[in-house]
Amino acid sequence: MRRPRRRPVALLLASLGVLLLPGCVDVGTISSELVACQEGDDGTPSNGVVLMAQSVPTASWVPCLEGMPLGWHFSDMDVDRGSARFWLDSDRDGLHAIEVRLTRSCDTERATEIPSDRPDMRRLERVTQVTPHYVGRRFYLFDGGCITVVFNLFGENRGEPLAVATQGLGAVPRHELRTLVREESDGRLELDPPETGDGGP
Repeated sequence: MRRPRRRPVALLLASLGVLLLPGCVDVGTISSELVACQEGDDGTPSNGVVLMAQSVPTASWVPCLEGMPLGWHFSDMDVDRGSARFWLDSDRDGLHAIEVRLTRSCDTERATEIPSDRPDMRRLERVTQVTPHYVGRRFYLFDGGCITVVFNLFGENRGEPLAVATQGLGAVPRHELRTLVREESDGRLELDPPETGDGGP
């Protein structure tokens, strides 16, 4: 099957009318290509990943999807100033079984630190319920940001679907997105515009 042609970042940003997000952008139910770590033949991150980076300008990493295991599907995405998130649905665990959030910081109280599976990130986990649903949060902490994986799962093997689903979760370094926006706009746009001088972005 031929993959859809990627929409240039510059065109996407122009359609929004601004580079920095003025408020909430709800993109509705769209293909997982929107948050792909690599899209198209050139293997560059997708437009949705760029939008998430804009929403949290301090974050040195931005979450993305490397692929979807069997039985899991990208649901939808919501981007706002200061936070971004997308959801994964499961054939077995239902709608929005997993939510992936990007924020500047996160509350890790009562979370337990465990060896990280991602370079340059600390990993903590907090399980708040084990029956009838397996509910909790996984945190990835890094310079300027936090990726939170919120899960609400059920079934006989509760830990298994979490492991399977998160196999497809990746992250893109911010410096790659800066280069992408600059190159695709022929230098006209920047991922991180200069500060206005009024103390805000």
